Amino acid sequence: MSEMFNEDFLISAPDYAAVMNKMVLPELEKTREVKNVCGTGGINLFCSVFQAENAIGTVLIVHGFTENSFKYSELIYSLLKNHFTVVAYDQRGHGFSGRASGLPDPSVTHVDRFEDYVEDLRSVCENVLPDCPKPWLVLCHSMGGAVTALYLEKYHDTFTCAAMCSPMIAPNVGSFPPSIVKSFSSLHCILGKGKKYPSFMKPYSGPESFEESCATDPARFSWYDDEKASHREFQNKIPSYRWILESVKVTKKILAPGAPESIRCPVLLSAADMDWSVMPDPQKTFISRVQIGSYLFVKGSRHEIFRSCNADFFPWWKKVLAFLKEAES
Repeated sequence: MSEMFNEDFLISAPDYAAVMNKMVLPELEKTREVKNVCGTGGINLFCSVFQAENAIGTVLIVHGFTENSFKYSELIYSLLKNHFTVVAYDQRGHGFSGRASGLPDPSVTHVDRFEDYVEDLRSVCENVLPDCPKPWLVLCHSMGGAVTALYLEKYHDTFTCAAMCSPMIAPNVGSFPPSIVKSFSSLHCILGKGKKYPSFMKPYSGPESFEESCATDPARFSWYDDEKASHREFQNKIPSYRWILESVKVTKKILAPGAPESIRCPVLLSAADMDWSVMPDPQKTFISRVQIGSYLFVKGSRHEIFRSCNADFFPWWKKVLAFLKEAES
């Protein structure tokens, strides 16, 4: 066992896929309890609860854009082995959760209002967490970080602490000013094309490129890339015009006067070294304004720190675990 996992129960064996498929996933499936939660507007949210033995608390995972809860299987396994019960759900339009009508291509990711994500999180908290051991902690990534930030600014008493991984305080829209992107996407929404996507973006068409990915570990990338190819529900890839519009509007909401300052629980924000998905400076602005905020820069990582090479991933996760356990104590 020690040859396959490190001391925090992350996979250290060279054959990553074999350990995931033959050991981690079967063990997770034994402890999984599926719960369906009604989200805003009646959208079904697919939620999994993994009860830990001798639990010292519960960690709720809020995944990022075009992801799903299954992608976090290695982290879920580590959290369980560290005696945290885990709640993980697929956000609307992702994974096995409900999707908006009029979207036959599962690779198009759409939301009517970003606030729907926030209220979905509230539904999960109200309907699932009461049956889980306290303290309640939240681990979020990318778009899930934006959802969690807005939630923490609105609902102050749910979580004891929050660990953010590359949160989308502001999306990276490339060389275009956010105001231009906002106007461009808003026009298409006005013209009734909110569920369409820009023509220069390509829907999912099969295995993806490691070099263009947000991961730095080839084995972790390849394992999930295979899973994505074999599960139509996992094949989110591109945003609708409405999603683009909602994402560029979110920064102003998160960084509104007094908003980050209203967050009461400790927040650990982990920023990736080579991140082309979100902007770094808004992350620094946000965490500097949180009452009890800590900033952790992860050298050598891309946007998905949890899919980094062991030399970067293992030390980072140890710090995150320490942060969660400190909140528990």
